[in-house]
Amino acid sequence: MRWHVHNIFHRMPPGAVAGGIAVVIDVLRASTTMVTALGDGAAAVWPVAAVDDARRLAERLGPAAVLGGERGGERIRGFDLGNSPLEYTRDRIGGRDVVITTTNGTAAIAACQAAAETLVGALVNRQAVAAAVHRLGMLEGLTDVHLVCAGTDGEMSAEDVLGAGAILEAALAAAPADDHALDHAAAAARAAFRQVAATNDPEAALVAAFRRSPGGINLLALGMDADLVACARIDSRAVVPRLDR
Repeated sequence: MRWHVHNIFHRMPPGAVAGGIAVVIDVLRASTTMVTALGDGAAAVWPVAAVDDARRLAERLGPAAVLGGERGGERIRGFDLGNSPLEYTRDRIGGRDVVITTTNGTAAIAACQAAAETLVGALVNRQAVAAAVHRLGMLEGLTDVHLVCAGTDGEMSAEDVLGAGAILEAALAAAPADDHALDHAAAAARAAFRQVAATNDPEAALVAAFRRSPGGINLLALGMDADLVACARIDSRAVVPRLDR
């Protein structure tokens, strides 16, 4: 498989993901939240780019729908939930449709419409994502995998690079190295993850890296340090969101 890493807002050429597998990564926090919601029993997660579109969709889906999302890191006025994975518990969203819109993550999903398959990846499900990519590649004959980093306010953010690197590390560990080709950005992402994870406590090292990243700094300013810890729980989920068009 050929692996590519992109920043959706800054470096990804138009049509770059066409015909391949896109894995959208917004570790802090949209990806982690979507994985958590489905893992805790949501019937479906509907990612929507615009706030007004999210409100209209939730109204169409009916009173049982949960409306979640953020702008500037904070819950949108009138929404049921924000964008913290800690909010998406089974008692709040189990069996319900979740409509979600976020500053970066849902916009990144919307930008990957040309992909043959679109998955949502994070640190919490990186092994499951690597396995899903391999399975889809075999079943559908897809050879290009695009790890699409949502970033923060249009800039690459370290937590998404680490998420991409973690998925790559899992994928390469499960298959011979000569089965994979990494572009320069993919190789750099894998190296970044390996450097951070090469400690006695990889999750603590990841949280420390988050606290220095643009996305993490924004969340710390909002008093959401607990979200950084939740988003660093490597392989704590076996769920892989897959876009159903």
